[in-house]
Amino acid sequence: MTSLAYISIIVTAAALFGWLSVRVFRLPITIGTMLLTVISSVTMILFSHTFPGLHLWAVSLAGRVRFEDLILHGMLGLLLFAGAFLLDLVYLSREKLAVGLLSIIGTLLATATIALVMHWTLPLFGIAAPWIECLFFGTLISPTDPVAVLEMLHRVGVPKNIQAQLAGESLFNDGVGAVLFLAVLEASRGQAPSLGHIGTLLLFKSSGGLLLGIALAWIASELMRRVEAYQIEILLTLSLALGGYALAEALRVSAPLEAVAAGLALRRFNMNHLHVEISHESIDRFWRVIDEVQNAVLFVLLGFEVLVIPFTRRTFESGGFAILSVIVVRILVVMLVLGLVRLLQPGHKSSLLTLSWGGLRGGLSIALALSVPDIQSHTWILATTYLVVVFSVVLQGGTLDLFLRRLANLR
Repeated sequence: MTSLAYISIIVTAAALFGWLSVRVFRLPITIGTMLLTVISSVTMILFSHTFPGLHLWAVSLAGRVRFEDLILHGMLGLLLFAGAFLLDLVYLSREKLAVGLLSIIGTLLATATIALVMHWTLPLFGIAAPWIECLFFGTLISPTDPVAVLEMLHRVGVPKNIQAQLAGESLFNDGVGAVLFLAVLEASRGQAPSLGHIGTLLLFKSSGGLLLGIALAWIASELMRRVEAYQIEILLTLSLALGGYALAEALRVSAPLEAVAAGLALRRFNMNHLHVEISHESIDRFWRVIDEVQNAVLFVLLGFEVLVIPFTRRTFESGGFAILSVIVVRILVVMLVLGLVRLLQPGHKSSLLTLSWGGLRGGLSIALALSVPDIQSHTWILATTYLVVVFSVVLQGGTLDLFLRRLANLR
């Protein structure tokens, strides 16, 4: 099968399932496309003996997706840039303390707590999981996913200040999670890093990515205001999103944080220029379309992954427990962080329910799970991560607006 044929199948599936989601089932596009793809994949598995050719073809199709490369070294740069570029900078600035504490302290606490809980409880399900595997799981499942979170915020009526808290946290905690993942990766190779080493790594990669993104955004903004063609301005933003991410990877600084910084900084620099100098509306429309189309395609790919993930009774049990653990840990961490924020910033307004239930996990967690070395020896990580992500995207993402309406009615 050619690459064009493969892309055509994925895009057609996204279009068809998206149409069914909106027209027939009245579901949000991303939730509907993922849910319908999962149902289709499970149906093909159940009827694999009846239609073996169809099942083998679908498995082969799903197996061709190098999901970790597609996300970590492909779509993530565009998705993070789009999310950051379209963010409300005024509210983000007001919520910088909450965003910073949730991104750093919250991610560290969640990682350690989830790893500890899984290490203690997995033997109850017949899974022998050493510390290093539990730490891998903690680092990849603790950061909230910016793609899932931002998509949810676009369709749910969350107050602007809480939108900034959730969106800002999801955009920035990926950099923290990536550094923690690299530290655990070093430990798995026999190079146990010290706390000082982790701190230095976090500081170097994070600051390097942020500075690089800001510098490249300034250059792009200056070039944009010197040309009177919105097509060229859009191409410049694309080159910033793609080229900046690739350059950050080559320089070994945090590429996710580079993309976030580039998007935020470009928006800020462009605000200094008049509308006659930069085609603000055309650029915004372009990035909204890019964001929505990529989300639809990504969630279809997520749904197809069920065909190649090895599920067993034990992994279903561990997945169910992990879902409960992730939710409880998220609530406790958010409670602690919000308490600290209100101590440092009296009168700060937030919502424990929204921040806890709206902290979604998504494709990034699965991409990291696929990046765990020697995944065949601990498939529980991949299967458990997938179950947590499906629950998070479909149920948490699909019911937050119901929670908010119920909460409003109770007031």
